[in-house]
Amino acid sequence: MKILMYSVRDDEQDAIQAWAAAHQIQVDTNDLEFHPETADLVKGYDGLVIQQRSPIGGDASLYQSLAAAGLKQLTSRTAGVDTIDIPAAKAAGLVVTNVPAYSPNSVAEMSVAQTMRLIRNLEMFDQRISQQNFQWAGLQAREIRSLTVGIIGAGRIGGTAARLFHGLGAKVIAYDVVRHPELEDVLTYVDTKKDLLRQADVVDLHVDLNETSAGLIDAAALKLMKTDAYLINASRGPVIVTDDLVAALKAGEIAGCALDTVEGENALFNQNHQGEVLQDTNVAQLMQMPNVIITPHVGFYTNLAVKNMVDISLDDVLAILNGETTAHAF
Repeated sequence: MKILMYSVRDDEQDAIQAWAAAHQIQVDTNDLEFHPETADLVKGYDGLVIQQRSPIGGDASLYQSLAAAGLKQLTSRTAGVDTIDIPAAKAAGLVVTNVPAYSPNSVAEMSVAQTMRLIRNLEMFDQRISQQNFQWAGLQAREIRSLTVGIIGAGRIGGTAARLFHGLGAKVIAYDVVRHPELEDVLTYVDTKKDLLRQADVVDLHVDLNETSAGLIDAAALKLMKTDAYLINASRGPVIVTDDLVAALKAGEIAGCALDTVEGENALFNQNHQGEVLQDTNVAQLMQMPNVIITPHVGFYTNLAVKNMVDISLDDVLAILNGETTAHAF
């Protein structure tokens, strides 16, 4: 049995090698994304694992060719699967799996950290101090226990964030199409997105990217938020309409935001653009705003999360190849 993993980073290798040794299975890796032009590399392998932020591309024939080559599955070692044409894969007989909960704490803690940084004005203090200005006038902070945190998408990650915010003393409200009774000791559900946006001092997004969540936060939604409220996005970039966000920040409709993911991030994130003029004018404008924090989609990037993403994805491949089922199949 042989498994090929695409887009592998150096920091994943220890976990991959440990899993391969423990299961006595050959696991090979490359640093390429999986696309039609790189798909031939998987020939001769029994299992396939990918991780990428851009769509696989091609058409249904690509998935059919994988099945014809003897593959039974296509596994993403991330939660997001919007890069995969799932209907085409399933029509070809491939089992598609993901890692929906590699470490809810990793992303949830990122949201809490970004919230704390915003409400304490740390980004602005850093900018002042870099200019040798040690004054604090105009940057009075807010204590989190005085705030209402609104979570849109109270699933595994959002629910973990709710517990963390609650533990810090914040009032937590949530909007989700599915209500989880086990969270009602730390949050209160509201009936509509509008209710949450109007009440929250911090709006924290933890939704999957799908046809209902794309553009979830647009100009109309931003106008519903308090002018002293903050927006946190550690989910997926297209959940926010970036044009509308830039306009709202310029107009002072919200107090600021922290973005770990943005629309069109594939052209920027995890790349070095030092000394270049950024072609993404929205990101360029956001970077110049003192009340905006941008990080390159690193909410997942912790020691435990990376190991879990490797282990869970490879466990699923092994299960499918052995004729077993997995809870992570679509």
